[in-house]
Amino acid sequence: MNDYKKTLNLPDTTFPMKASLTQNEPKILEKWRETDAYSAMVHASENGEPYTLHDGPPYANGHIHIGHAMNKILKDIIVKHRNMAGRKARYVPGWDCHGLPIELKVEQELGGKDAFSLLEIRRKCREYALRYLDIQREEFKRLGVFGTWDDPYITMTPAYETATARELANFYATGSVQRNKKPIYWCGSCETALAEAEVEYDDHTSPSIYVRFPLEPKGLSGVFPQADPRRTYIVIWTTTPWTIPDNMAVAVHPEFEYDLIRAGDDFYILAKELAAGCAQRFGWTGWSVAGTASGAALEGLVARHPFYDRPSPVVTADYVTLDAGTGCVHTAPGHGREDYETGLRCGLEILSPLDDQARFLPGVEFFGGKTVQEANPLVAAKLTENGHLLASEKIRHSYPHCWRCKKPVIFRATTQWFITMDNGALREKALHAIDNAVRWVPGWGRERIHNMIRFRPDWCISRQRMWGVPIIALLCADCGEAYFDATWAHGIVDRFATHPRGADYWFEAPVEEVAPAGLSCPSCGGKHWTKEDDILDVWFDSGTSFAAVCEGREECTFPADLYLEGTDQHRGWFHSSLLAAVGTRGVPPYKAVLTHGFVLDGQGRKMSKSIGNVVAPQEIIEKYGAEILRLWVASENYQDDLRISEEILGRLVDAYRKIRNTCRFILGNLNGFDPARTLNASAMFPLDRYALHMVRTRHQAIQAAYENFEFHKVYHALHNLCITELSSYYLDIIKDRLYASGPDSPERRSAQTALYRILLMLLADMAPILSFTAEEIFQHLPQPLRPSGSTIFAMRLPEMDEALLNAKEAEAFELLFAVRGEVTKAIEPLRQSKALGHSLDARVTLFASEGIRERLAGLEPNLRDVFIVSQVLVSADPAPAGAVRTEIPGLAVSVEKAHGEKCARCWIYDENLGTDPDHPQTCPRCTRVLKECHA
Repeated sequence: MNDYKKTLNLPDTTFPMKASLTQNEPKILEKWRETDAYSAMVHASENGEPYTLHDGPPYANGHIHIGHAMNKILKDIIVKHRNMAGRKARYVPGWDCHGLPIELKVEQELGGKDAFSLLEIRRKCREYALRYLDIQREEFKRLGVFGTWDDPYITMTPAYETATARELANFYATGSVQRNKKPIYWCGSCETALAEAEVEYDDHTSPSIYVRFPLEPKGLSGVFPQADPRRTYIVIWTTTPWTIPDNMAVAVHPEFEYDLIRAGDDFYILAKELAAGCAQRFGWTGWSVAGTASGAALEGLVARHPFYDRPSPVVTADYVTLDAGTGCVHTAPGHGREDYETGLRCGLEILSPLDDQARFLPGVEFFGGKTVQEANPLVAAKLTENGHLLASEKIRHSYPHCWRCKKPVIFRATTQWFITMDNGALREKALHAIDNAVRWVPGWGRERIHNMIRFRPDWCISRQRMWGVPIIALLCADCGEAYFDATWAHGIVDRFATHPRGADYWFEAPVEEVAPAGLSCPSCGGKHWTKEDDILDVWFDSGTSFAAVCEGREECTFPADLYLEGTDQHRGWFHSSLLAAVGTRGVPPYKAVLTHGFVLDGQGRKMSKSIGNVVAPQEIIEKYGAEILRLWVASENYQDDLRISEEILGRLVDAYRKIRNTCRFILGNLNGFDPARTLNASAMFPLDRYALHMVRTRHQAIQAAYENFEFHKVYHALHNLCITELSSYYLDIIKDRLYASGPDSPERRSAQTALYRILLMLLADMAPILSFTAEEIFQHLPQPLRPSGSTIFAMRLPEMDEALLNAKEAEAFELLFAVRGEVTKAIEPLRQSKALGHSLDARVTLFASEGIRERLAGLEPNLRDVFIVSQVLVSADPAPAGAVRTEIPGLAVSVEKAHGEKCARCWIYDENLGTDPDHPQTCPRCTRVLKECHA
């Protein structure tokens, strides 16, 4: 018996079925490094339109986490796609290296900072940041992310520090920088001011107290003549008892109504709507309303501080609400933004007698040396002693905490540096840019950042730390007046650029070297100056990256085409970058802003070490390979929060395997194919033209999804294309033609032409996401089939503009595949009963209406192939009783055992087997092929 298997054109490829990603990915990374695949990718788009995705700098502190991995992979997908689509997209990764977390880590390593100079600590901080920068760089490269890894931007380099300091000087020139005393977020633990973006809100339990302030008799009778001037009080409520020592006023709303309540022999003023609830809380029985007046009428009354001998005038303010409390607001201008504004308007003292550790200064009576938390119960005790505490309780509410140490922060009035939001119309310009000059993806990002900018206070840009870019200013040693002339500051910045450690120059140089000769203080005439030792807010540091990178490096353009970070950066990098660019350039630094959610576990919980649900990217890579991590990023709708778990990754491994096997099948069947002999569409078989048309349609949809940053649509389209439309349909159908036809026959060449073009489209579609696998396939393509270039990322897919199907043919194929589904369903019961084995054992008769016959007329030669049966008849006769009625009107299907005998080579039944004595077991088609091959 002949071994006909050896005569078949079976798949043959060096591309392995098993991916072995954990072993093979490092080899591919090494090849990318040796061939400089990133440069090859960019060079292939040399004449394309530039595209800049500006990297938001991760913090050089610790190993990368799963959120870092997701962020970098998303950026890599975009950069690779834009290049492969013909644009010159270069990617400069960056690192944020200044700031409090690194400084605190260094202090811990040193065992404190007191024994070290400022410059020594800065040197240690620089070394610490470089250490983790190198670690993170290797971890990002392991993900398969392309970029200028050997030349990233680093915020602590002289070039970057110079750019940041120059932006401060540019702000000086606009006149929008001020130095004054305002309440800002302050962390007593970290001993520094905090930006809005450095504050996190979390639940906190606070002491809630109700306090009565005695009213002075003057003016009281004009409002409430029925009140006893010796026993009348106004009642406030606060959740920060420690601020009571700094009380300077009581605020009421001018339009609210306030009742005078009589409880026993005493009289109390509080909001009408809140009076009943307060009376119950205070335990008043038999109380009554003795009078009512508007808040405006109360203005001018004067209360007395409950334990200090000073007045506390009643003032009006529109921010007073009736949500809780008494409708009378304790006002401490040194400890709140609204209180501060009221203090300025009413001429109140801005009192904030606290040190940097949030301790009361020694001279504060009763509370000197106590932290604000220690003072809370002491204040309540003092009020109880004086008889002015009406009620107290504990409440749990959302309260600001320090982003670093996680401890509650306070509002504290200190002298700081600010960029004003309204002097120079920065707020107005930023809002206009948000609404008119930027594309926000998703769209709700616009409203989110719009509201943040609309209501934010002036930007506090000073920090009381050592590791950062200094605020270039001089302070009068006699009166404290600040000197920060823009031209002078630019001159100092020029020195940063030539100093080997950049901004260290400011801390090294004596004041005589940096101060203008003969400089006199405009306020007091003094000539003694000191250097400002505050540093810039790290958000100013990173927010000026557009100047250092987009404008400062030839690879990039300004404004950047895209900023991409997590949703928290509406408060952070997006926010500070916008203000910095609009404030000095008048335009936003980005054309589009894309945001992603956070990574949760499989149950939707935030990752936490205490829960034990943290998933590290290194662990995923070691178990599955970076390719599965990349596929996970693309498979999820990253604009929402993403979930990750072993179950999710397991499903992706299965999906990856199916995509890989589809590509392997195609590769194997391109063995021996010469692209120089590719058939034109007009010469291809209709089924092959249909498959090419179908894949091209999916390819165009995938490319559109890439353009719109809808990577989950890319994944689903690619996955469905491989496992359903190709593997389960087209590839299954053409196996007979590929295996059994002559090696160079038109039947096989037509199918191979389609496969080759399909594979190139698949590679273009998968490479930005499945970068390792696309490169592996590219390297396993036989040399004649491999597009020019050393890497898949240098491949530029030519536009395929030739017509493949007309509308009538497309409609006919849609019907054909619908009929195929009905035929498959009709065969299945016979296979289940063992009446038939393989579908090739079947002979199918279609009892079709005239309309169906006409639509299928041109495709009849394809019917046997498409149905994967041995024989197909199309009949105009009425369907017999045993035929299967289908869901397609006008169609019934009859299935029986195929006529003739089974060909030993192709397994198709034929009634003409044995007509050739040399090959008695093969059908005429196989006999012809065998003779041609041995001719």
